[in-house]
Amino acid sequence: MSKFAKFMKSNKTVKENELHPVTKSLCDEKGIPLNWEFRHITSKENEEIREGCTVDLPVTGKPNVYRPKLKSSLYIRRMIAASIVVPDLYNADLQDSYGVKTPEDLLVEMVDDPGEYNDLAAYVQKFQGFDVSFEDKVDEAKN
Repeated sequence: MSKFAKFMKSNKTVKENELHPVTKSLCDEKGIPLNWEFRHITSKENEEIREGCTVDLPVTGKPNVYRPKLKSSLYIRRMIAASIVVPDLYNADLQDSYGVKTPEDLLVEMVDDPGEYNDLAAYVQKFQGFDVSFEDKVDEAKN
């Protein structure tokens, strides 16, 4: 048996999807908030989302020198949208019902209460394995 046998993909634990109620404004016939289904995103997916939310800003006083800046709000919104399985944020009928054309815009229309959105962001970050929220890291870096 190879010394790497325990590291083979067949031994890797499968991360299960989770159900979580997101907003009190979308309820069933009994008034109970609907559960949304979330999936784990891969490190590669996260990297692609992060890169898509990073812009290069010129460094003042240094021509042709740039520094990367992460648009943190956009990053969080895209990570949340990528995590959601149900409801299907890519569904054209659902998007049309809210008058939007992207999964990220649909998300903020469906969860339009700022407190609920912040709770959702915290839940998804923890679900995705970030023990400390991204906003907390940003705040810590600023101080």
